[in-house]
Amino acid sequence: MAADDGEGLGDLLLEVDDGLLKAAVGVGEAEEGVDEAEEGVEQAVAAGRLTLWACPAPDAMRDLLLDDDLDGLRGKEMDRVKLGAMAACLACDTAASFSFSLLIMALLSFAVLRLPLLLALAVVIGVLTRDASALTRHDFPEGFVFGAGSSAFQVEGAAAEDGRKPCIWDTSPMQVTRLMDPLPMFQLISITITRCAFFNMKPDLTLSRGQLWFQIEKTGEDVKLMREMSLDAYRFSIAWTRLIPDGRGDINPKGLEYYNNLINELILHGIQPHATIYHFDLPQVLQDEYGGLLSPRFVEDYTAFAEVCFKHFGDRVKHWVTVNEPNIETIGGQPPRRCSSAFGENCTGGNSSTEPYITAHHLLLAHASAVSLYRNKYKANQGGQIGITLLGLWHEPATNTSQDAAATARMNDFHIGWFMHPLVYGDYPPVMRSRVGDRLPRLSVEESARVRGSFDFVGFNHYIVMRIRSAETDSGWKPRDYYVDAAVQDPLNQITEGKIESHPWALGKLLNHLKVKYENPPVIIHENGAAEVPDPPGAIVYDDEFRSEFLQMYLQVLYMSTRNGSDVRGYFVWSLLDVFEFLGGYRLRFGLCGVDMNAAGRTRYLRSSARWYAGFLHGGELRPPASRRPDDMSYAADE
Repeated sequence: MAADDGEGLGDLLLEVDDGLLKAAVGVGEAEEGVDEAEEGVEQAVAAGRLTLWACPAPDAMRDLLLDDDLDGLRGKEMDRVKLGAMAACLACDTAASFSFSLLIMALLSFAVLRLPLLLALAVVIGVLTRDASALTRHDFPEGFVFGAGSSAFQVEGAAAEDGRKPCIWDTSPMQVTRLMDPLPMFQLISITITRCAFFNMKPDLTLSRGQLWFQIEKTGEDVKLMREMSLDAYRFSIAWTRLIPDGRGDINPKGLEYYNNLINELILHGIQPHATIYHFDLPQVLQDEYGGLLSPRFVEDYTAFAEVCFKHFGDRVKHWVTVNEPNIETIGGQPPRRCSSAFGENCTGGNSSTEPYITAHHLLLAHASAVSLYRNKYKANQGGQIGITLLGLWHEPATNTSQDAAATARMNDFHIGWFMHPLVYGDYPPVMRSRVGDRLPRLSVEESARVRGSFDFVGFNHYIVMRIRSAETDSGWKPRDYYVDAAVQDPLNQITEGKIESHPWALGKLLNHLKVKYENPPVIIHENGAAEVPDPPGAIVYDDEFRSEFLQMYLQVLYMSTRNGSDVRGYFVWSLLDVFEFLGGYRLRFGLCGVDMNAAGRTRYLRSSARWYAGFLHGGELRPPASRRPDDMSYAADE
């Protein structure tokens, strides 16, 4: 701020202060409520700082404040939180307008909350001068868990060893070989990641996914990496065909031994095991026998598999996820490439008009069955928690038209409400009932009662924002699929066009949506992260400051959401290591820790983001570190 601006602001504030003090005859009476008002300011500022990320148009806020006097604002029945959000959103349009924003926030505090002006100024200045990056992990709610994650198929390796049999992804035609030219995939606030790519899906017999990472042989080494980073928890999944190779029946002793060793090693190093029971890797034998998720028989086989997990690991695993991302697996991965030709390329069969809803229904019932089993038979003795993890895309209108706004609301119901509505209210969203009709399965009275409330927490995997355009059609138009039913243009086309966006404010909006529409469920962010594609392929990349900044921004919004009342209980970075990505293969790297693809032992190494995350988890401030040498393993408390 220039000196002249500062002097002008000072003079203006003195004049305003003088006039207001002369007018404030009843200031003594007002000061009796200062304590209550200060609490209101704290709530308003918390919401306002969240809005600092989410506010789409600070100029519009400024216009509103300029057009209406303060008495008019007070008469609009706008609550304290909304006014604080407006003020902070205004203040976020910083630099040249800083003095103006500071004055408006102070006047709002005085006029709306009846704070003495000088106290209001002190509160506002205190908020604005505290660097957001001064947050530490200790500012998060007590018991908040920080971790990182992976899944069995993506990281274990040894696909044909120690008794493991194929899952549907082992036999899928979607085997990744080479990349197309990199596309700009994620547009971030102040960051653009341009080294991401999508893939040409053709078989490559020279690259065996089963031989890639060998985490199954590096359990101790990987857990030590977690300990070095001070992770509270590690999220992993249990491979169905490693534990029960034939999908049902006999337990594989080698599989049992592996997961017992992993869990014990985690606990030995003070790391909570968070286990996912089903993460896309359906046994191929069950797919061949009865169509996998398309058959209600899946529910029984899945529940039996879940019971094996509870029985053998539940004495140590206290956080269970039944199913990972059923709201995306059912429209693109059950099994891969199963679709109607009108809605996909190289489809191997299937009906896109009915199968997504049938498979989602069976996954929902399987989830509820496992939760019921756990609560009735194991929870009392084991004392754990159980929930489900959904993909948490956030949808925004592509334009300001009412049609796109309505389409966006529909899409959030089709995507988030598809599972959240039955979990909270016992049935599918009304908009899905009306638009899908008889193709949407019915929940019986007994099923509804079992599904409703069948979670101790809900996990969300959040990465991107999708821009939604309305595509209203004749209700009799056929064939229909999930996006036609939602009456939106297929947002997944944005992926192939390189137009996917990632914005921290979207996480705040998602959490607020859950709070308002679904009774503020306990939430764990189970996946959030940023990727790049090394150039050349296989290059060792230590410096990934973009990822450190990405994580900082999302953690900042997460903190604001907790202050704003969202019941968020944990955050897991995706991923601990570079893994096989279901849509990105081997070259799309999300890992805090890299893997040297050219080394026979697949050597692990810490990237700068891992060091940054470690510094934060050791108590450091929420700020990306300067780049370090690869051999610098120290973590300073003030990083």
